[in-house]
Amino acid sequence: MSAPRPETWLRVTPSGLYCEPGDFFIDPTQPVDRAVVTHAHSDHARPNNRHVLATAETLAMMRQRYGGEAGGSVQEARYGETVTVGGVAVTLRPAGHVLGSAQAVLEYRGNRVVVSGDYKRRRDPTCAPFEPQPCDVFITEATFGLPVFRHPLDGHEIARLLHSVSLFPERCHLVGVYALGKCQRVIALLREAGYDAPLYLHGALIGLCELYERLGVALGPLLPATGASKTELAGQIVLAPPGAFADRWSRRLPDPVAAMASGWMRVKQRAKASGVELPLVISDHADWDELSQTLADVGAPEIWVTHGNEEALVHYATGAGFKAKALALLGYEDEE
Repeated sequence: MSAPRPETWLRVTPSGLYCEPGDFFIDPTQPVDRAVVTHAHSDHARPNNRHVLATAETLAMMRQRYGGEAGGSVQEARYGETVTVGGVAVTLRPAGHVLGSAQAVLEYRGNRVVVSGDYKRRRDPTCAPFEPQPCDVFITEATFGLPVFRHPLDGHEIARLLHSVSLFPERCHLVGVYALGKCQRVIALLREAGYDAPLYLHGALIGLCELYERLGVALGPLLPATGASKTELAGQIVLAPPGAFADRWSRRLPDPVAAMASGWMRVKQRAKASGVELPLVISDHADWDELSQTLADVGAPEIWVTHGNEEALVHYATGAGFKAKALALLGYEDEE
């Protein structure tokens, strides 16, 4: 008997991508009985699922964010450990997106499908690197799935930030970062570049930085920005969520240079509209070259593309000889 085609047992539903023989969803968009969660960003890890399978780091972050609503019951899986769910073998492999992020490798009756979750290919000192997984179907994100998105080297962007800090010793640099992943990565990149002074944090970033430290990621000296005087903050780097730029909290900073660390800073109009003076193109998603290289590295004959610039990557993949289609999953954000 021939193996059933993946589209007969893996399908898009209003709650997300559903694996029928295992009776579980991957990153469901609303509460379900069984969820496999690829990483802890809130558009992939939602509260109130009855059972959650994820890495220990992802579960720790979900507990910190959701408390008792992280999941009715939870199951930790190490990278490379296979868990059988209803006849489907599920193995989590590193995705390189944020700490604990994983690709979900699904094996069922002779088929091997890899759900990438969000991923990037470049080195990140705060998480395990992406590992290409050979498979029959590769389900890939396409957040930056347009040829215009080619990210510069991280070290180049960090050097730009440090050069600006040296030019304006009387001003502080206010760097917009998302609380999970981007914040800790920027801190680690600054440390690798030799910046060992204390970094000042908006209160919304402190909890996850403390959790990263407890999970073994050293971040160096960190101080709360709240309560620090303008004199103390002059010449310093302050990290804050992007939303803090416009609120009263930022008015107490000494003539801040507004910076933002995001792959979207490649779009000059987006940076300008956000009032960003120093755009830093530092992304936790694969850029166009990394997406196309990943298709070659994985070698799956069939590609399904989800959340992002789906049609452009489908067009590229088809031209490169892959069988490709867009999944059109809804409910995932372009958080960067």
